[in-house]
Amino acid sequence: MRICLVGTVEGSAVAFDALCAAGHTPALVVTLPPEAAARHSDFVDLATPARAMGIAVHNTSNINATETLDAIGSSAPELTLVIGWSQICRKPFRDIARIGSVGFHPAALPRMRGRAVIPWTILRNEAITGSTLFWLDEGMDSGDILLQRLFPVEAEETARSLYDKHTGNIRVMVPEAVSLLRAGIAPKRVQDGTAASYCARRRPEDGLIDWTQPASDILRLIRAAGDPYPGAYTHHAGEKIRIDEACAFAHSRRFIGLPGQVQARTADSFVVMCGDEKCIEVRRSHTLLENAPSLHGKLG
Repeated sequence: MRICLVGTVEGSAVAFDALCAAGHTPALVVTLPPEAAARHSDFVDLATPARAMGIAVHNTSNINATETLDAIGSSAPELTLVIGWSQICRKPFRDIARIGSVGFHPAALPRMRGRAVIPWTILRNEAITGSTLFWLDEGMDSGDILLQRLFPVEAEETARSLYDKHTGNIRVMVPEAVSLLRAGIAPKRVQDGTAASYCARRRPEDGLIDWTQPASDILRLIRAAGDPYPGAYTHHAGEKIRIDEACAFAHSRRFIGLPGQVQARTADSFVVMCGDEKCIEVRRSHTLLENAPSLHGKLG
């Protein structure tokens, strides 16, 4: 089966490797040009390994551009797989492949369509999520479901741990879907549009910590906004500090202070008061350890 793979992130690379390992090597890889890599914090270079295998590569920043459609059409795909691409694929794109176009979404569709789904899954305290392969249509993540795997969201789930669970599912689900498609028995389960919900886009500045919030909410933001995303952050003495790992501080009653006030510090951690008079202990940050001797006062 001739496959065109569209993608530009870690999950795209997992799909690429899984396809090749299963004997479904793509005929064409469509990906972002290197100069547009900053669009995705989880960008991965697919062009280099694809070209090393003799696979044609087309770089584009617009999946619906005429030259991109021409490049895809020239590869005569039977199937297009869109794994890790943030633009709506319009009808001219979807009409190219004989069998159709299949996309991936890191949620249990029809719930949580849209953007920044992994952070929102954690921020909303979702108990169950899922990895979904679905047939692309004119809507946003609204097409019929081909395959879906549900799994629980752990209490201390991080963006990285949840991302890795989804990429693990991609590794298994993509070759399975191709086998079903080759056999002509791939499902098309209609989504219940009345159960749909939509996630808004998140930007790096949405990771700014509001220390007046309860400690549990701040810890949730730190887990949701971290690797592979830009991270939760605060400021100290005019410097931006990204907080990568923190936990509830067991002895908050020892301290009386204001939200954002640093209550204690050691060589490798510091304790900050939150809005509910509970503290968190920051165990790993991007710039703190080099500046720990001068860390005093209030963060904000």
